[in-house]
Amino acid sequence: MPIYEVRQDSLTPVSATSFETERLSERGDIQRLLKDRIECLEDGLMVLAEEFSDWQDSSRRIDLLCLDTDANLVVVELKRTNDGGHMELQALRYAAMVSAMTFDQAVEAYSRFRVQNGKGTIDHDAARSEILAFLNWPEPVEDDFAKDTRIILASADFSKELTTSVIWLRERQIDIRCVRLKPYRLEDGRVLMDIQQLIPLPEATEFQTQIGAKRQAERKDRVERHDLRYRFWEGLLSRAKGRHSVHANRSPTKDTWLSGSIGVAGFSISYATRQYNNSVYIWIANDKAAFDKLAEQKDAIEAEFGSPLEWTETQGVLGRGISFPQDGGYRSDPTEWPGIQDRMIDAMIRLDRVMRPRIQALRK
Repeated sequence: MPIYEVRQDSLTPVSATSFETERLSERGDIQRLLKDRIECLEDGLMVLAEEFSDWQDSSRRIDLLCLDTDANLVVVELKRTNDGGHMELQALRYAAMVSAMTFDQAVEAYSRFRVQNGKGTIDHDAARSEILAFLNWPEPVEDDFAKDTRIILASADFSKELTTSVIWLRERQIDIRCVRLKPYRLEDGRVLMDIQQLIPLPEATEFQTQIGAKRQAERKDRVERHDLRYRFWEGLLSRAKGRHSVHANRSPTKDTWLSGSIGVAGFSISYATRQYNNSVYIWIANDKAAFDKLAEQKDAIEAEFGSPLEWTETQGVLGRGISFPQDGGYRSDPTEWPGIQDRMIDAMIRLDRVMRPRIQALRK
């Protein structure tokens, strides 16, 4: 469908053009512009690297490697041609090659990307902090990082063969989508770009084939993990009723942590569970002075709490933690959950009793 300019007495079609006609190149223009405005392709993306090639065959490069808010990697492949070529096959190869990326490797890649975009010299601490802030994670959760790799194909148009392949792949639980980048030229010489996601998009019937498009289901292991966490928190919250009220208004979640207020902005008191261990902890957001003042009372705090605590201060990270780790997590035998949850609740009660008055005193 053409784009129309609304004039006082008519709707005037805007002339379609092409990237070739406008002398816009894939890498020097389209990729550069999208890199700085990645939300044009999809909300909730963070660019980790441009021209990523951290593998033996450095001639193969991912145009843009991104991260989404669910900690999935997103491979973005760009083409300015009108049929997309064989970009789906290329993107699948890249997705497979990058799928084993760890959190630390993502930090390394993003550190280099920051330098390439004028943010000083290599700074792994700053890169790590920005990724954690984007994910809203207090600390890295390796179990949840890069559990899936998604693909976005962005092109001036797509052939029927390519869209058929994409729909077939989506039916087989590969999260791959097509975004059309269509340029238009106004009479005054300005160029517009119409950016539309075509697949998955039920209204785009011209791009559908007999196979049909289906919504991608979550990976089986992710569903299982999220279900286990939800049931674990459901049991803990139920057992905490009448014993501790800080998390009384919280609902079960699929996340690895369950946070609550300790009465002072910038501080939280939380539970965390991993596969076979757990912790209760105080999280201090971007306030080193407060952490240092509490650390001065370390001996008294641990004596009153009844056990040593872990005082975590990683250079460059926006927050700091004071935690008490224990054995037992959401993948422990469910028959063991009540005992694990009771020990977590007991530790939470003690941590709250010891830390709340001290944290509130910092603000007086």
